[in-house]
Amino acid sequence: MTISYPMEACITAISLIIGFLIGFWWKKRLIETKINDIESYAQKIIQDAQRDAVNIKKEAHLQGQDLIFQMKNEFEKEMNGRRLEQKRQEDRLSQKEEHFERRSEALALREAEAARNENELVKQDKANALKAEELEALHREQTARLERVAQLTCAEAKELLLSRMEEEARHEGGRLIRRIEAETRELADRKSKEILALAVKRYSGDFVAEHTISVVNLPNEEMKGRIIGREGRNIRAIEAATGVDLIVDDTPEAVILSSFSPIRREIARQSLERLIVDGRIHPARIEEVVAKVSEEMELSLKEIGKEAAFDVGVHGIHHELIKILGKLKYRTSYAQNVLQHSMEVAFLCGIMAAELGQNVKQAKRAGLLHDIGKAVDHEVEGPHGLIGAELAKRFGESPAVVHAIMAHHEDVHPETILDVLVQAADSLSGARPGARREMLETYVKRLEDLERIANSYAGISKTYAIQAGREIRIMVNSEQVNDDMALVLANDICRQIEKEMVYPGQIKVTVIRETRAVGVAK
Repeated sequence: MTISYPMEACITAISLIIGFLIGFWWKKRLIETKINDIESYAQKIIQDAQRDAVNIKKEAHLQGQDLIFQMKNEFEKEMNGRRLEQKRQEDRLSQKEEHFERRSEALALREAEAARNENELVKQDKANALKAEELEALHREQTARLERVAQLTCAEAKELLLSRMEEEARHEGGRLIRRIEAETRELADRKSKEILALAVKRYSGDFVAEHTISVVNLPNEEMKGRIIGREGRNIRAIEAATGVDLIVDDTPEAVILSSFSPIRREIARQSLERLIVDGRIHPARIEEVVAKVSEEMELSLKEIGKEAAFDVGVHGIHHELIKILGKLKYRTSYAQNVLQHSMEVAFLCGIMAAELGQNVKQAKRAGLLHDIGKAVDHEVEGPHGLIGAELAKRFGESPAVVHAIMAHHEDVHPETILDVLVQAADSLSGARPGARREMLETYVKRLEDLERIANSYAGISKTYAIQAGREIRIMVNSEQVNDDMALVLANDICRQIEKEMVYPGQIKVTVIRETRAVGVAK
């Protein structure tokens, strides 16, 4: 049986419609299934979230309770501490009130006693006035009787008595001065020797002598030619930039730098060493290196000053004073390094101040800064003590330290213990063996001045200046100078030496008087 084409097309269309309906139904069924799965999953997520939210809420509640408990404990501890502090303050206030009450009672008793004493003194003054009048009358009567008996007027008797008393007072004063001075010297010598010995024993500084020349070693002889340069332009550039003299002589593999300024000499030495290592030696490079080394020297001076202040234990010094203090490393006095000397003086001042119960920090500060004026004394006119005091005052140092700096060479008169401590420590550091070197002419001049001052007094027979000017021994005529006058003579010569001479340390004056009895047996 054959199917016609229209029927076949209708069947195909019906089949397609049925297939589409079946596919649509199946796809809808799949979609509903997925929707149900998604809804169940979403419900599960919501349930898990609700369960987590409940747990988080519980945890937050527990943490809040713990935090509240901790804050409560801390608050209770703080309140307990405040209560204890308040109780202690109340106890102190009560004690102070009791103390003030006792003091007020004592003051009331003292006032009452003072009033009674005042009344008694008024009565005694009246009685004394009456007695004075009676004594004056008796004195006039006795004076008249004495004038009649002695046949001398009151003025003549007084003049005679005063002349005798003056003569006796001279001898008695000499004996009294000798006795008191001996006792005082014995006590002071013992105590001062103990303090000085302890100070010297506890501090001993190294000493390095500085010179006016520096030597720069060269890698070879050819380097001398490069330093001199074409027609001497390099050596002239170095001398102009540094301010030192370069000496290129026959010394093998060495160049000598000469200058009286140690800082310039050090800058030149470092600059030349860097140029030798760098190898580029020409005027432009020389100026560049010298400028860089000069900047580094400025920083180096500050570091040196800070290190010295730190080693000594002195803090709070103005940064400009620190820089000036660093310059003292390149300054010498009688071949003694001034920075090392200043540190020695600071240590010795501190030790002696501690032994005497004085302010140790202030003593160290004054000792460290006492020679600060020497760093700029070539730029400013005047004694270095006054220059240093002006610098210290300008940069905020205390009046006591400023006065100690000013008085350490007696540019002004010492007034405090600190002034004397700085003087003593300065003398110790300068007078110790090996600290300073002086020229022969200086020693000879000092000896001549000592003998001239001693010979200017009457009764001197011979004088001997010994110990390189540290001591002078004076022989006196025993007929013109007695034992009491010898002591007065020694003191007068000491004062004259202190007034006219300038010297480091101390000068001992010894007056020797002897009586010789010579007999001839026949």
